[in-house]
Amino acid sequence: MEPGRRVRVGRIVGLHGVQGEVKLESWTEPRLQIFRYQPWLLTAPGVEREMSGIRGRAQGKGIVASLPGIADRDQAATLIGCEITVSRDVFPPAAPGEFYWFDLEGLEVVTTEAVSLGKVSHLFSTGANDVMVVKDGEKERLVPFVQGPYVQSVDFDAGRIVVDWDPEF
Repeated sequence: MEPGRRVRVGRIVGLHGVQGEVKLESWTEPRLQIFRYQPWLLTAPGVEREMSGIRGRAQGKGIVASLPGIADRDQAATLIGCEITVSRDVFPPAAPGEFYWFDLEGLEVVTTEAVSLGKVSHLFSTGANDVMVVKDGEKERLVPFVQGPYVQSVDFDAGRIVVDWDPEF
């Protein structure tokens, strides 16, 4: 996990009202947790702006945020489409045996027989368990992220996840 790394936690997707509030898409769990991770770096083509002191709330099925220094709809409109990233350092350490998905992305996945399956592209939840999307260029594999039966070990120093998985599957 490289120091200074930035993690995408959401993006600005629209406007709310006339006083500069914006609608957010949050990729944190739970979704309102996005406000605990600050400062935000807002980025889009031609825009890069760091902000702290953002406040927000649930509004219907969405999330609304008040951004310091943004007082009207026209100012807020310039930020639609901005990705919200934060420093990796703002996240508390994961509990033993737990992992942040963004820390697993990019790790090499190998079988217990040392056959490389590729690298973790991303993860998603099925409700029953999390699933790693492992890509090796030509092939994409969906490997359940279940410690014990499938995931044998995660080694950040080596950049590797060892899985009990058939390479032909």
